[in-house]
Amino acid sequence: MSDTRPTHRFDLVISGASFAGLALARALGTAFTNDLRIAVVDRAPPIANDRAANKQTAAPDARAFALSAGARRMLETLGIWPEIAASAEPVTGIEITDSSLEAGIRPVLLTYDNHLRDDSPSDNTPSGAPRAPAEPASHIVPASVLERALQNAVAAQPNVTFFMPGEIAQFSGDGAAVDITLKSGETLAAPLLVGAEGRRSPSRESAGIKAVGWKYGQTAIVTTIAHERAHGGIATQHFLPAGPFAILPLPGNRACLTWTEEEHEASRILALDDAGFLAEVETRVGGRLGAIEVVGPRQSWPLDLHLARAYVAPRYALIGDAAHGVHPIAGQGVNLALRDVAALSEIVADSLRLGLDPGSMEALGRYERWRRFDSFASAAAFDGLNRLFSNDSMLVRAARDVGLGLVDRLPGLKSRLVAEAAGLTGDLPRLFKSERL
Repeated sequence: MSDTRPTHRFDLVISGASFAGLALARALGTAFTNDLRIAVVDRAPPIANDRAANKQTAAPDARAFALSAGARRMLETLGIWPEIAASAEPVTGIEITDSSLEAGIRPVLLTYDNHLRDDSPSDNTPSGAPRAPAEPASHIVPASVLERALQNAVAAQPNVTFFMPGEIAQFSGDGAAVDITLKSGETLAAPLLVGAEGRRSPSRESAGIKAVGWKYGQTAIVTTIAHERAHGGIATQHFLPAGPFAILPLPGNRACLTWTEEEHEASRILALDDAGFLAEVETRVGGRLGAIEVVGPRQSWPLDLHLARAYVAPRYALIGDAAHGVHPIAGQGVNLALRDVAALSEIVADSLRLGLDPGSMEALGRYERWRRFDSFASAAAFDGLNRLFSNDSMLVRAARDVGLGLVDRLPGLKSRLVAEAAGLTGDLPRLFKSERL
């Protein structure tokens, strides 16, 4: 007997309640409060409608993100940052070392102030008046805090419908709308479907979009520590032979540790008891923060790179990790995802206001042109950095240490690097400029 349930019609369907998927629902849902119907489909349990429930049921996540100034401006514009701010640590500076694991002393080869500074006087600033405080180029934000804030914001939007738990069985974008069938048998239709499920996106495969990439043979390990000495907002990047070891400051005397190890060594470390794991952490932190203790869970995941060969198909677009999975060496994955969201939401909003089809190949082609080169260039840069700094050759180490020393002596170049990391260069979407859609 055929399923006779009516088709649910929406203006946008998002597959995946990921950071990117929820941010897109928030961006377009607030831009068109009463005029845009959005569906979010995800295999996870339903998102609660009250903040207390979301806080209690959020899955633990030991990661922390280095949110760029551009991404923070976007979250401020969308009304999400106030819930995040108290748990976010502004990064005041960055220190980079390059040494062996056994080195008793790890000289700092590169330091830079992590603030965006405008040295040009304002026409409205009286002579001799103090300047406004410089804006941090990045904040460290716990992943669970960002997730909860996004969930709370989207759950409160009356124009968002959740199909959770739910999963797309098949879809077709050949007509004037994309026709979607869920595994439950329910059917949806909308001018545009967005894949935001993450690296192993099932909708990307269903759309026939191939991804290219490779495995690194490395594992990322993450945990949280409490430490005796104040970090002063300094983020530290130790380049060790196995890969980068990052100390990311959190509010209070706490820090998120994110480091890369070869797979077999990571397996050994993760299998240690608490005392053994702490000893490995102490060896890598190097005593700079005084006495430490591990206060968060250990988590890990295999590292790879993947890039979708296309970002769009008929009535379908990819955002976030579904489009690009990059090495975490620079901590830019979530910033790239939010930049995708800002670009796509701007294009969809502009199309709707002009009475155009937001799912047309003309609109989607603009999105792909806007985001694909930036994502490919970023992925290539992070891949190159990982290969360069995961090499323990004495000659390579000497060459890169000379390079770091040269950069340290070039303040103009360091300012450019800070602006790049802040996400404030290139063709910026409006949300990254604190402008509403």
